[in-house]
Amino acid sequence: MYYPDEIVEEVRSRNDIVDVINGYVGLKRKGNTYTACCPFHNEKTPSFHVSREKQMYHCFGCGAGGNVFTFLMEYEHYSFPEAVKYLADRAGMELPEQKLSGEEKQKESRKVQLREVNKSAAAYYHYLLTKTERGKKGLEYFRKRGLSYETIQRFGLGYADFGPNGLYQYLKQKNYPDDLMRDAGLIEFDEKRGPHDRFWNRVMVPILDINGKVVAFGGRVLGDAKPKYLNTKETEIFDKSHMLFALHLARRSRRRGMILCEGYMDVIAMHQAGFDNATASLGTAFTIGQANLIKRYTKEVYLAYDSDEAGVNAALKAIGILRSIGLSQRVINLKPYKDPDELIQGAGKEAFEERIRDAVPGLMFEIEQMRKAYNLNDPEGKTEFLHNVARKLAMLTDAVARNSYIETVSRQYMLDAGILKATVTQYGLSGDYETVPPPPEPDRKKPTGSLTQQGLLLTWLANRPELFRKLDGIISEKDFTEGDCFVVAEALFEQYRTTGKVNPAAIVNRFDDVDKQSIAAGMLQTELPFETSDEEMVRAVTDVVRKIKLESVERELSDNQDPKRFPELIRKKQELLKLHISL
Repeated sequence: MYYPDEIVEEVRSRNDIVDVINGYVGLKRKGNTYTACCPFHNEKTPSFHVSREKQMYHCFGCGAGGNVFTFLMEYEHYSFPEAVKYLADRAGMELPEQKLSGEEKQKESRKVQLREVNKSAAAYYHYLLTKTERGKKGLEYFRKRGLSYETIQRFGLGYADFGPNGLYQYLKQKNYPDDLMRDAGLIEFDEKRGPHDRFWNRVMVPILDINGKVVAFGGRVLGDAKPKYLNTKETEIFDKSHMLFALHLARRSRRRGMILCEGYMDVIAMHQAGFDNATASLGTAFTIGQANLIKRYTKEVYLAYDSDEAGVNAALKAIGILRSIGLSQRVINLKPYKDPDELIQGAGKEAFEERIRDAVPGLMFEIEQMRKAYNLNDPEGKTEFLHNVARKLAMLTDAVARNSYIETVSRQYMLDAGILKATVTQYGLSGDYETVPPPPEPDRKKPTGSLTQQGLLLTWLANRPELFRKLDGIISEKDFTEGDCFVVAEALFEQYRTTGKVNPAAIVNRFDDVDKQSIAAGMLQTELPFETSDEEMVRAVTDVVRKIKLESVERELSDNQDPKRFPELIRKKQELLKLHISL
């Protein structure tokens, strides 16, 4: 269901954001804003701010933000149309019936259908497990794993029958077309066998997206058949490199940080034991896309990978990825147990709590794994080890943290602290040290480069609309080149030209994706997180505008095919170097 912009804006304007959010989170008035502990991440000091004037919220801790639609999409797992419908009902508005049209709407309609058929499949598998004689085989497996009936219900666990096409027949009865079943990855077709279920003789684990919708399945075979674990193939709604199992639950946890595991059975066992901040990648190596998902909700990650060699190697790779985007990493020692499930079953959840408290920083874990390659009783081995440790410690830019690690490593491995410190300094000054690799994909929550400058200027424009008049003729929406920045800038400049005012909450409506709404809200946050004097503001605005305009001119110079324009562009650059904006 899609609604015209004017209808969406009317729904938003008739639902005060403070009243709506206060129904979920106890808000306290503080000056011109309302504050609370953020409902989207674990914190003790309130950093969640709601502005009645701008009808927006923003968390300075985790970056969540948006308007009243965004809040419902994040908190209630609503889609954008569902949020519009809910708020329209709340305001007593009757929405017009709309028909889907256009290529994009067809794609969205297809995604809705794919989620619907997956939901039906999940119901079918769950029914077989819990209500039929055939499902007792699967039920016995889950009970041997120590799962309670409540856990089976909570995760919607199921069983895929031994027959070749039971799910297919069930979905046909519900009038789902063959191509939809195929595209959802549930049914496979070939000339010899005809239509047949992808999953059979397996216990089934539904995989839900961040909004709590079933998008795929993981199946564990009952018996010796291969593969042992089988996931849904990638579809229009399932990209396993950008998804984490049970993240929709873990992000709501009040526990500190998130626990990252290797498999979904570990996660389910941990949630049952009370560790509801556990999540896992889906049958693939941990990716930067998954790390960025975690970063939306926490700054700390505890790795609970298997204790075998493969698990250690996977942990080392994950540490590097997490570090590259600025997340804290700690490694939980599971030995002598193989995985978190075994540890909880064998030693109890109190023992696992203790292992969490004793988790070592990722850097110390890396150094310990490095140590295994050297004989520290041999002078040459010890020297080489010290040099490699020094290279690793030299990447730490915080002097206090660097000195703390030098002291700890020296004590733990019986190295001379003075020599280690001098060697770290030597590598640091020479630049010959291990660096934190840049993330292979952009961090969408904390943009870098020109996007930071452009986003900052948009924040100032939203908070100080008088800047539009000061910057008239100097900068326009065309200077905002990044995708999301351009959309926000275009709307912001249009608002000011039309009304002489800005309405940030209405701009957020232009995005129907929660992530995009949070990014836009970050640019249009309700208040600046720092205080500046008029002189500092003049200097800062001048510097930011100059940098953005210089980038625009540089792009024109590189793209320009007309030699006659070069003198004009060079003159523009020279003028920008003298730019001064008075406020």
